[in-house]
Amino acid sequence: MKNLFCLLLSSLLFHVTSLAQDIPSYNAENLVQRFSGNDTVYIVNFWATWCIPCVKELPEFGKLEQYYKDKPVKVLLVSFDFKESYPEKLAAFVTKRKLRPEVVWFSETNANEFIPKIENRWSGALPATLIIDNRKKTRHFIEDTITFEKIKELTGEI
Repeated sequence: MKNLFCLLLSSLLFHVTSLAQDIPSYNAENLVQRFSGNDTVYIVNFWATWCIPCVKELPEFGKLEQYYKDKPVKVLLVSFDFKESYPEKLAAFVTKRKLRPEVVWFSETNANEFIPKIENRWSGALPATLIIDNRKKTRHFIEDTITFEKIKELTGEI
């Protein structure tokens, strides 16, 4: 009986970890390169698991990914969690919350260096969202919580 329990527990742990998202580490250059494509609208949210308003708005990005699933839109969640939370605690959070959009961890800590590379209007506060449509040459930046409806309004017809 004990062996059967251990086997079931091992099986369950393997299944849960196989569902977990592989969370890559990005720096500013990686991130800017990622949303430089001309054929996709990028909705990039900057957040952290310890940021209550950030966590509260995460479901909005899941709705956006589902809404735009057949469109050239990429939702990317950029985590600013502390180094000691990466990757295990962050991956566990993503799995527990069943986050569907892609999650990456931001590895840089010197805001004076990385902010100008990403968005000059950003003070560094979280949450923040960057919407980039290189086809239309538009760029929206919101340094506050945001809703599904507001992002739909800003992106217009895709």
